[in-house]
Amino acid sequence: MSVTDPIADMLTRIRNAGMAGHTQTAMPTSKMREAIAKILKEEGFIQDYEVLPGKVASLLIHLKYTRDRRPEPVIVGLQRVSKPGRRVYAGRRDIPYVRSGLGVAIMSTPKGVMTGEQARRNGIGGEVLCYVW
Repeated sequence: MSVTDPIADMLTRIRNAGMAGHTQTAMPTSKMREAIAKILKEEGFIQDYEVLPGKVASLLIHLKYTRDRRPEPVIVGLQRVSKPGRRVYAGRRDIPYVRSGLGVAIMSTPKGVMTGEQARRNGIGGEVLCYVW
């Protein structure tokens, strides 16, 4: 079965695993999904990710939780912005701030997938893939 929007599928799997209290979630891998997982790890939203080899390679994401008495997922929200039916682009001056800087916008730019802050620093715009907070 093919998924029409693999990024939305990835975000939904992460959201569902966090709400269910799972420590990890698996999904088919792609370069775009790996790039998003790398950003989530760098920004501290997930513990780690790994690519499991095999006939069909899988991307395994290890979720991160707070260290309170009742653990809560570090990822509070995920929102897909640009969709296959409606692409959303932002110029270098229009890159959005997510939750007044508490969240991260993940963008696909000519220089690769990066956060909105990195794109702002590099002075480039691109497609706004999703928001994470």
